[in-house]
Amino acid sequence: MSNIAVFPGSFDPFTIGHESIVRRALPMFDHIVIMIGYNSDKRTFFPLEKKVEWIKKVFCDTPKVSVETHEGLTVDFCRKVKSNHILRGLRTAADFEYERAIAQVNKKMEDHLETVFLLTTPEHTPVTSTIVRDILRHNGDISMFLPSNITMQDLASYVEKNH
Repeated sequence: MSNIAVFPGSFDPFTIGHESIVRRALPMFDHIVIMIGYNSDKRTFFPLEKKVEWIKKVFCDTPKVSVETHEGLTVDFCRKVKSNHILRGLRTAADFEYERAIAQVNKKMEDHLETVFLLTTPEHTPVTSTIVRDILRHNGDISMFLPSNITMQDLASYVEKNH
């Protein structure tokens, strides 16, 4: 059986912090599936198909990483892709408390499922998708918070729609 991890999130947008977690976890797993969760009742800043495109672009040189979308419970997606691990990044103690609760509920629903936490690197600790979107909304330069394969131009066309 393959050692597969699922890295779930809304990734609205995918940041250097997200990229760092995935790249640092690569030696631990045979494959990492970045699962972009979506909720048809919730409005996101960037379209789902663009998020998939951008994240695939970031990992175009990394065959051990794939990108998929899912609506519903992460544990259901893990069953679908035969994953025994959920990968999560932790920036702060508040992140830990929130993520711990989710991990324990997931474990209760699917006993074999383990959540693996990686601490963010110190330079990525303040980077959140929410802050990046806010900077973008106010015409700030977010390039330093994006993976090198995602450009400001990629994201700029969505600012006016969501401003």
